Parts: sequence; C-alpha cells; structure tokens
Amino acid sequence: MEILVTILIGAVAGWLGSVIYKGSGLGIIGNIIVGIVGSFVGYWLLGKLGISLGTGWVGAILTGAIGAIIILFLLNLIFKKR
Repeated sequence: MEILVTILIGAVAGWLGSVIYKGSGLGIIGNIIVGIVGSFVGYWLLGKLGISLGTGWVGAILTGAIGAIIILFLLNLIFKKR
C-alpha cells in the first residue's frame, strides 16, 4: 500500500511542479518520476535549510513539488529546446 501512496504523491507533486514551472510536459510517467525524485531532493534541501512544510499528504506534496521544480529547472538547463 505504501508504494501506491508514494506513486500517487509523486504524480501529484510532479504535476504541480510542472504546472508551476511551466516547462514542457513530461507525461504522466515523467511527472511521477520527477515527483518521486523531487520529493527526495525537496526533503534533502529543505532539511539542510531547516525548513519543514509539515507532515501528512499536503506537506509531502508541497515538498515534492518544490523538488520537482528544481529538477525541471535543471532538466531545462541541460536539455534546452532549440
């Protein structure tokens, strides 16, 4: 059950990150991957800065979205569209 919750939170965080960043769409699978990886990045970065967005679903989604925005920014720097 935990893997389904992780995928669901990753999908929502990745979608929210792509909506906020306004980058090119990665599709549902890309959003899930960016959201899950973004969650790790967000937790690590916010932990280093001493910031907590709370516990539960909302905090996890917001943290994942922040990490997803960072990942999308880096991906757009590396793979610029011509």
